Amino acid sequence: MTRNRSLRYFIFGLLYFTQGTILSYFTALNALYLTNQGIDMTRVGILGTIALLPFVLKVFLGMLSDRINLFGLGHRKPYIYIGLAIQIVCLILVPFIDAAANFSLFVIIAFILQSGMALYDTCTDGLALDTTPESEHGTIQSFMVGGRAVGVIVTASLVGLLAEHVSWNWVFWSLAILTLPPLFFLGSMKESQKAKGREFNWQAFSAFKKLPVIALSLVGFIFFLIVVGANQLVNPYLQDKFNISLSTAGFFTTIWGVGVVAGSAFGGYIKNKIGNRNATLISLGVALVSITALAIINNLTLAWILVPLFGICYGTVQTVYYALSMEYTDPRIAATMFSILMAVTNIGQGVGLGLTGFLSDQVGFGNTFIIMGLLNLAILPFLPMIFGRRKNQILPKPV
Repeated sequence: MTRNRSLRYFIFGLLYFTQGTILSYFTALNALYLTNQGIDMTRVGILGTIALLPFVLKVFLGMLSDRINLFGLGHRKPYIYIGLAIQIVCLILVPFIDAAANFSLFVIIAFILQSGMALYDTCTDGLALDTTPESEHGTIQSFMVGGRAVGVIVTASLVGLLAEHVSWNWVFWSLAILTLPPLFFLGSMKESQKAKGREFNWQAFSAFKKLPVIALSLVGFIFFLIVVGANQLVNPYLQDKFNISLSTAGFFTTIWGVGVVAGSAFGGYIKNKIGNRNATLISLGVALVSITALAIINNLTLAWILVPLFGICYGTVQTVYYALSMEYTDPRIAATMFSILMAVTNIGQGVGLGLTGFLSDQVGFGNTFIIMGLLNLAILPFLPMIFGRRKNQILPKPV
């Protein structure tokens, strides 16, 4: 691996690391902060919904960067700088807002912060699509998925300690500091002008009419419904079964994150080495086995083994699917099309969260894990639709 290539992988990993720190805060710590400020859970839920809206708008952010070379400085990097700057400023400002007295202002800041993250996230994906050859799709996604998982691990460990032993102010300021590293390295990455035939073109949206792209979207919907839906049950399941403490739950989250990092490396490896179809089948098999196995946990020793195994599943599925999506993305609308494919996975996540919550109440945690594991088999009928056609029937021929 050349030095320039290693640096490029490192920068993409950093950008996703930064994203992981914010995602970890919003999913694990935001509710704790707001309830400590005297905010009821109803308003916490309202804030969470509003703060996620920018990820629905990612499609338009992708279209913006695909179409407009900002100030002649590029289609991706200027937007990434802007998104990171927005995130830093919002994180610095948050401690000065009394959430109880000015809840509306807090919601606005959260929305702006998430908009900044959605902007640099979308344009990071676009930059990866623009600069990464097909043979490296699995590798680049392993760095990105792994980087985000490391961000989750760092946030779960560092930020929790700061909140408990220092102050919530330093929680937000530490997140701002963790946003800085990509700014120092991004300038070293060159963003070339779009080649002829790769300029934005409305006709490229016809790719969504193609059967392989439709099938790929459905596979993403199912995969993410399963892994994200199952993931939300792990700590509640262990608390219900073994009455584990909050600190122990935090340790389980940490080893899950380590598993995700390992799974991202594994997913990138199999994607590059054995091809798309086989990598997808292995991902399916790993998901079926690891999620179903969670149902048989009967002691904490076994849990310490199976939870990181599920983390490996989570990282493998994400890496393989993201890399596969890169290959079926039309370069003329790279950021737009990729963000649409990701939006479908986000819908799958929402359905999965609701479904597993309902099932766990109705049939119990163990049976829910078995159902979600077996649901992976629903992906099989779609695989011939994806891999039965040549890719050049979907993407425009190089000019």
